[in-house]
Amino acid sequence: MEYKRRIFGYECDIYGHLNNANYLHLYEEARSEALIEMGIPVKEFHRQGINIYIININVDFKKGIPLEEEVTIFSEIIECNRLWGLWKQKIFDKKGDLCSQALVKGVFVKNGAPRRLSPELFARFEKYLPEK
Repeated sequence: MEYKRRIFGYECDIYGHLNNANYLHLYEEARSEALIEMGIPVKEFHRQGINIYIININVDFKKGIPLEEEVTIFSEIIECNRLWGLWKQKIFDKKGDLCSQALVKGVFVKNGAPRRLSPELFARFEKYLPEK
């Protein structure tokens, strides 16, 4: 799934580039938009008392992203079961150069403890998994 956005001044460091901590914000925005596009927005999880807790993020920084750059973030679920999901995300600048990539693992939580998704809810994720 694809998410486009511009980089604003409040997100940049003293060198005029996207601050490294703000890459996490971009990845979070893109995952949230992807879930909406998939028909299972975060508010749907909340309605069912489910949270998605991020338990691991591995970010590779390839190229700085300057102020006012237009970026495209691609997000895909590369592995998922009823307990956790693994996302692969990449940020590209407007020239198409790879600026960053991340692997993000989240676990499904209900009442403060990891819980398996219902088969019905998991089925909504399954159709977005890569073919094996």
